[in-house]
Amino acid sequence: MRSKFTLAALALTLSSSALFAEELKFANFMPPTHPYVAGAFEPFAKAVSEGTKGEVTVKLYNGGELGAGPVEQYSRVVDGVAELAVSLPGYTASQFPLTLTAELPGVLDEATGTETLWNNLGAFDHDYRRVQLVALWSSAENLLFTRDKPVRSLSDVKGMKIRVPSRNTGLLVEAWGGTPVSMPVSEIYNAMQTGVIDAAMIDGTGINAFKLAEVANYITKGMKTTNSPFFIIMNRDAFGDLSAEQQAAVKAAGQQASLDGQNVQLTVAEKGLEAFAGTAGKEVITLDEAAAAEFDAAAAKVTESVLAGTDGAQAVADALKVQ
Repeated sequence: MRSKFTLAALALTLSSSALFAEELKFANFMPPTHPYVAGAFEPFAKAVSEGTKGEVTVKLYNGGELGAGPVEQYSRVVDGVAELAVSLPGYTASQFPLTLTAELPGVLDEATGTETLWNNLGAFDHDYRRVQLVALWSSAENLLFTRDKPVRSLSDVKGMKIRVPSRNTGLLVEAWGGTPVSMPVSEIYNAMQTGVIDAAMIDGTGINAFKLAEVANYITKGMKTTNSPFFIIMNRDAFGDLSAEQQAAVKAAGQQASLDGQNVQLTVAEKGLEAFAGTAGKEVITLDEAAAAEFDAAAAKVTESVLAGTDGAQAVADALKVQ
């Protein structure tokens, strides 16, 4: 009889634990086929579940299921539409001035950028006052995708309408002589196809993930340019409702997701460039030393100006460059 009561009590305990498990909604604006989903987001969800012994789970809502558009991701977390969301700080630049210091030309090394960010994570506390920062990683460098006109020198950029992912990249494009057009990544394909823009600044993952090889014929690289940091943020109240052990598990999963995110970025970008270069009618242009120097001189002025005009940015940039 005692064993029956013991088994019944155990079953009740297990069912109660399952019943009261906390499910966190993860808003992802990217399609479910995006490399980040299998390479970083699904492992993150699994790590949170395992780290909390199933007490906290993460459910992915891909392809904008919780609301279309990456620009609104920050608001979705602040307002509690989703407990978690992935986005780019460049889409809401005014909220993340210090984080965006990391995207400036010459600040982060592409290969070690995420490690550098995590070694200096406290430098960005001011930017995350309204949310909990869970993951932060640097991207592959932004490249110049063009539809009709190959860019081999700085003068080739003059007058081109170029999509930019952030305000700082817009300043860079202006310094090159182009006209920046702000738009989310999901709109690049149609805008380039219809001629609304002549070119786009985006890293190499866009070649396959957003099928930009179908609308761009040239990619120019070899100059110092911006990168586009990504983050996963969490609603501050939802994070505060977790126990200390659960919070630690989410943070640990987030740090690993950051490393996974950078690995996905660099790997997919490299493969995308290789495929693009090997496609008939497509060309990857690597600037020669003299041409790159012209671009880099303009970029240096942008970096200097942004750092001088943003409180605390110079100290952050100095710390990131030291690594």
